[in-house]
Amino acid sequence: MGVQTETGGQNGRQSPVELAGKYLSFRLGGEDYGLKILRVQEIIGMQEITGIPRTPDFVKGVINLRGKVIPVIDLRLKFGMEEAEVSRKTCIIVVQVGGADEGDVIMGVVVDEVSEVLEISSEQIEPPPGFGARIETDFILGMAKTEDAVKILLDLDRVLTSSELAAITGEARMEEMV
Repeated sequence: MGVQTETGGQNGRQSPVELAGKYLSFRLGGEDYGLKILRVQEIIGMQEITGIPRTPDFVKGVINLRGKVIPVIDLRLKFGMEEAEVSRKTCIIVVQVGGADEGDVIMGVVVDEVSEVLEISSEQIEPPPGFGARIETDFILGMAKTEDAVKILLDLDRVLTSSELAAITGEARMEEMV
C-alpha cells in the first residue's frame, strides 16, 4: 500500500475523483493529451518566437503577449519527439504553471493542434501505467478513456523540472529588460 498524501491519492498521485473535470485536449505527434482547463489562459495562433541562446532545444524562446514577455516551449521536443513543420493548426496554449520558488508562471506551449474541451468523469480515468523505476512518468496525471481514444492527462507542474522552469523564467525576465 502506498503512502497517503495531502492530495488524497497514493504516492503523491491524485485520485480519479480529484482528477475529474474539464480538460483541453490537444494532439502531439498523433497522440492525444489533456490539460486541466483551469490552467489554460488562452489559445493563440502560432507567431514569431524570439530565440534565446544557450537554452535547451525544447525552449523555443519568448513571445510578446500584450506587453508581457513569456517563455514558449515545444512539448514535442520536451517529450523526445521530432520537431514538426508548423501548419495552420499549430498553436500556442498559454498556461499557468506552478513554480516551486517563483509562484505561478505564465508560459506558452506549442502543440500540433487543439481538439476540444472535454468533461472527463472519474470513471473514465485510470492511473498511468507503471513502467518501472527507469521510466519517468510523474508528469502524467492519468489516462482518460474517451469514446474514440485514450488521452494522456498531463500535470503541467511536473512536465518541467523546477531547475528548468527557473532557468526559462529567468531567461524570459532578462529578455523583458532588453
